[in-house]
Amino acid sequence: MSNIQQALQERILVLDGAMGTMLQAYKFTEEDFRGERFKDYPTPLQGNNDLLSITQPEAIKEIHAKYFEVGADIVETNTFSGTTIAMADYQMEDLVYELNYQSAKIAKEVADEFTAKEPHKPRFVAGSIGPTNRTASMSPDVNDPGYRAVTFDELRIAYKLQVEALVDGGADLLLVETVFDTLNAKAALFAIEEVKEERNIDIPIMLSGTITDASGRTLSGQTAEAFLISVSHIPLLSVGFNCALGANLLQPHLEAIASKTDFAISAHPNAGLPNAFGEYDETPEEMGAQIEEYLKKNLINIIGGCCGTSPEHIKVIADIAAKYKPRQSVTLSAVEGSH
Repeated sequence: MSNIQQALQERILVLDGAMGTMLQAYKFTEEDFRGERFKDYPTPLQGNNDLLSITQPEAIKEIHAKYFEVGADIVETNTFSGTTIAMADYQMEDLVYELNYQSAKIAKEVADEFTAKEPHKPRFVAGSIGPTNRTASMSPDVNDPGYRAVTFDELRIAYKLQVEALVDGGADLLLVETVFDTLNAKAALFAIEEVKEERNIDIPIMLSGTITDASGRTLSGQTAEAFLISVSHIPLLSVGFNCALGANLLQPHLEAIASKTDFAISAHPNAGLPNAFGEYDETPEEMGAQIEEYLKKNLINIIGGCCGTSPEHIKVIADIAAKYKPRQSVTLSAVEGSH
């Protein structure tokens, strides 16, 4: 653990970009998703990106390597939907452990190769834990506001299985990301704490919420500051935001939390907002210029990209980040200021 803590002191760490955006370029067909092993599977599998860690591992490896090559310090495992809850869409609940384990193992192999080549710049694997497609705080049924499609306990059990597999596969840290409902995130964090206690391990945790629109709130209604306060009882490595907004729209929300916590601050925004076709048009240079504003304001310890970002985007971001010092946390700068 000290490894990543130490790296955070020394420099702004760079997270990778989008996995989905990169996978689209391969134009995988239903047959590619199935591979030999699942060729007779009863449900359609195209779109189940996590499954590609089993059926197209070379592609996943290649994508991780491309991000490391352009300067990423941390890559995320291909496990955004790696819970029994999300995999129920494909009737693949039984595969969850294997999917997460293989995804972590693949990413770790690539990370180790790059660390061996450049020992002065160790590479890390973040086990990606997505929000699932259900919400514990709100009813999906307008006519029955008290109804919940999932319970805290169901989420906790699902996340625990994912966490165990990611840890077994070699993840260096865990990234609970794209949090739109803080109660879901708390179930994930609770599951992580359980695994840490049972195994007597300490694994760093990154937590990244998502502000869904111009109201500046998460889907379950929290402001950036409320989100921070409601998770601050957990010992986190970093807290921040990703997805939903482009870099410029995310800035005020990062400002809202950066001065109020000693946790490291992370951001991985989208490449702007999607156009009418759901595609992201922002160039690496445009995105880089917006992210540079974060760095000038001393807001960031970990920076990367979400939807629509490619290795080209991450290269520009990494080059800019290399010119700036990481954000100093509140108490640290107060201590230094008093000398």
